[in-house]
Amino acid sequence: MGFSGLSQSEWLYGVFLFSAVLVFGSGIHYVVFRLLRKQQAGTGRRSLGIQRNLAWPARGVFLLIGLRIILPHVPRIADTFLEPAEQFVECLLVLFLGWLGIGGVYVFQAVTLSRFDTSVADNLRARRVHTQMQFFRRVLILIVVLLDAGALLWSLHDERLWKFGTGILASAGLASLVMAAAAKSTASNLIAGMQIALTEPIRIDDVVVIQGEWGRIEEITSTYVIVKIWDERRLVVPLSYFIEQPYENWTRRKGDLLGTAFLYVDYAVPIEPLRAELRRIAEESALWDKRVCGLQVTNLSDRSMELRCLISASSSSQCFDLRCLVREKMIAFIEENYPSALPCRRVEMRELADRRNSRSGQESTEF
Repeated sequence: MGFSGLSQSEWLYGVFLFSAVLVFGSGIHYVVFRLLRKQQAGTGRRSLGIQRNLAWPARGVFLLIGLRIILPHVPRIADTFLEPAEQFVECLLVLFLGWLGIGGVYVFQAVTLSRFDTSVADNLRARRVHTQMQFFRRVLILIVVLLDAGALLWSLHDERLWKFGTGILASAGLASLVMAAAAKSTASNLIAGMQIALTEPIRIDDVVVIQGEWGRIEEITSTYVIVKIWDERRLVVPLSYFIEQPYENWTRRKGDLLGTAFLYVDYAVPIEPLRAELRRIAEESALWDKRVCGLQVTNLSDRSMELRCLISASSSSQCFDLRCLVREKMIAFIEENYPSALPCRRVEMRELADRRNSRSGQESTEF
């Protein structure tokens, strides 16, 4: 027997049940998320994406649970309608729980990363956690999707659907093997992503030099890496490149670096005043980290001396700025105090001068 022939009281009771589900489901949702917002505001943390990632799936879960509870109590509903309705609600509940699980993974990532700030000076551990969490987030989402697919098949009480789902999974597994064999580069990038997450040759915000391009690791995906070049360009590099090809990582262990500035001066310039001037420039600059400061003669040629100014800084960007500052200040000091000591080319015209002198002597004799 279906819904036909229901009395007014039975209709009102059914409407009351569905209204109660809406009221209590929405009320529980409101209370839970209001408490979560208060707790987040009390900790003073930045937005963790709770409202964005969990609000809608949680609302659906609360309403579907209430609907699943009241379905057997709906007046005079026939078994032929009850069982399909319950199965449909269970399938929706499984899907919303999977959605809620994926949102929970994003919130877990945000909570974990909120404790590790990459903007501080010593951010090695923070960059390590940020890099690993990007990989583990994808793995956790894949696990949630697989579990949700299994729970969805389990909620279907038809053996034919079970067999159909098993066939789909087997076909998907075979197809994945064929695709992996055909797309070796994609498979190698996925394996390289796992290696990078575990061995950490690169991390988020690492300073790298790839094929002469200087930049920072901006994003690490499952197949490629985005490198932000200093001039705001983006270099897209396959993950396998960082396993198979050489490159420079300036922040592998820590961020401080040694920088050089080369000067080419005449042999007549004195070294000690230049060394003292370099020390003065470094001490007056906030870019110097007070570790290394020295000047040495590193090479000699037939025309000039090569002087190497060696200074240190706490980061690559500060090191670059400090090198430029040292070049400018040292050249200005040499121009002001030893202008003749800058490299120059000397040409002696002895043979031509002798000819001119002989001609002038002959002309004076004839005159």
